[in-house]
Amino acid sequence: MADYDLVVIGGGPGGYVCAIRAAQLGLKTACVEGRGALGGTCLNVGCIPSKALLHATELLHEAKHNFDTLGIIAESVSVDMKKMYAHKINVIKSNTDGIEFLFKKNKVDYIKGWGEIVEPGKVKVGDDVHNAKNIVIATGSEPASLPFIEVDEERIVTSTGALELTKIPKKLVVIGGGVIGLELGSVFGRLGAEVTVIEFLDEITPGMDKEVAKSFRRILSKQGFKFQLGAAVTGVEKLKSKLKVAYKKRKDDSEHQIDADVVLVATGRRPYTEGLGLEALGVTMDRGLVMTDAAWQTNVAGVYAIGDVTEGPMLAHKAEDEGMAVAEQIAGRHGHVNYAVIPGVIYTAPEVSSVGLTEEALKEQGRAYKVGKFPFMGNGRAKANLVSEGFVKLLSDKETGQVLGAHIIGPAAGDLIHEICVGMEMGATSADIVKTCHAHPTFSEAVREAALALGDGAIHA
Repeated sequence: MADYDLVVIGGGPGGYVCAIRAAQLGLKTACVEGRGALGGTCLNVGCIPSKALLHATELLHEAKHNFDTLGIIAESVSVDMKKMYAHKINVIKSNTDGIEFLFKKNKVDYIKGWGEIVEPGKVKVGDDVHNAKNIVIATGSEPASLPFIEVDEERIVTSTGALELTKIPKKLVVIGGGVIGLELGSVFGRLGAEVTVIEFLDEITPGMDKEVAKSFRRILSKQGFKFQLGAAVTGVEKLKSKLKVAYKKRKDDSEHQIDADVVLVATGRRPYTEGLGLEALGVTMDRGLVMTDAAWQTNVAGVYAIGDVTEGPMLAHKAEDEGMAVAEQIAGRHGHVNYAVIPGVIYTAPEVSSVGLTEEALKEQGRAYKVGKFPFMGNGRAKANLVSEGFVKLLSDKETGQVLGAHIIGPAAGDLIHEICVGMEMGATSADIVKTCHAHPTFSEAVREAALALGDGAIHA
C-alpha cells in the first residue's frame, strides 16, 4: 500500500499527460496501466502505428505515380510488408519507452495492472490497495462493433486487427465512412486492395463541413475508393474463401451483397470503464459515459474523469488538454480547456482538418457570416510538389471579421490548421491573418489568401 496525492487510472494520452503535469506541480502521483505498455490505444494500436503505415504507403504512392513526373526513375518499386511492420513496431516501442523515461524523470510511479476504485480514495491494483486523495479516470475507449457482426480480428477486424494484417486483401469492405475507416482504407488501397466503404448516412465524415466532405469523397473516389452511401449493413456471412457483406439501401429498402476478403468494422468507439467499480461507487453515467462537472469532477468527491470516457470528441489531444487542466485544478490552480477550439485531422492524402464552426452550424444559429476560400491550385509550393488538390475555407463573423471556423483539405492541412487555432484562441479577425507575413513559398500562404478572400479578394485566385 502507498499513499498518493493523485492516482491516475489509464496510461493513454490523457492519463500519462495528467500524471506528468501533476508531478511537475508537486503532487505525489502514480499512474495505473494494465495494457503492459504506456501510451494507450493511441500509441499502441491507433494514432501512431496507423500514421507509420500511412506515411510508408504515401511514399509508395509517390514512387509509383509522381516520381516519373519529377524526373526520378524508380523502375522496380516493391513492398516488404515485414520491414514495413517492423518499422511500425519500432515506432510504437520508441514512443512507449519514451513515456516510461518521462515518468522516471518526473518521479511518477508506474503501477502495472488493472485499477479498481473500491471506495472513494482507494484504488486496488492486483492485491494492493493504494490510498489517493484524488483519482482521475482516464481509461479511454475501445472499438464499437455492430451487435450482429462477430469480430475475429483476422477476417472481420476492428482498427486493432487491421493494423496487424500482414497479407493485403484483394477486396476490403469498410463499414463506416469516418476517420478510422478512411485512413486505414487509404493504407490498404495504396497497397493494392479494392476498397469499398459502406456508410449509413448520406455523406462520409459525419459532422464535417459539407462542402469539404463532398470534395474529399470525390478525391478519394479518384484514388479508387468505392462508396455505398445511405446504406445499412445487415450482416456479414463467413464462407471458406470469402466474406459476404449484406446491406440495405435506405432510400428504397433494396437489398444488396458484396464480396470481401477482409471486413473492417469502423463504426466508432465506446468508453472503456469495465472493472473500474463505478456502479458500486455510485458514479453517475449516461450511455456509458462518465458524467463530470466543469472541473472534470464526477458526483463522487475526489474522483475525476477525462478523455474518451467523458462527453465530447474522442481525440487524443482533447484528452491531453483535459489531463493538464485537471492536474492544475487538483493542484489548486485554474485548469482550462477551450472546447470551441479543438482541431480535428484526417491523415489521408490529401489531409483534411477543421476547427470551430461549420457553415451548416452557422446557418442553424442564424448567424451572419462570410466565407473566404482559396484553392491550392493557386499555391506555388503545392503545384511544385504535385499536391494542388483541395482548398482552404475560412468562416468569419460578417460584422466583426472574427474567425469562427476553418476547414482545410490539402497538403499539410493537419499542420496548417493550427495557425487558425492560435488565432481563434486570441480572438483574431481575418484582417489579423492578412497582416501577418507568411513565408514564400509555403502551403501556409493559402491560409492568408483565404483570409484575403474574406476582404477585398485573394491575390492569386
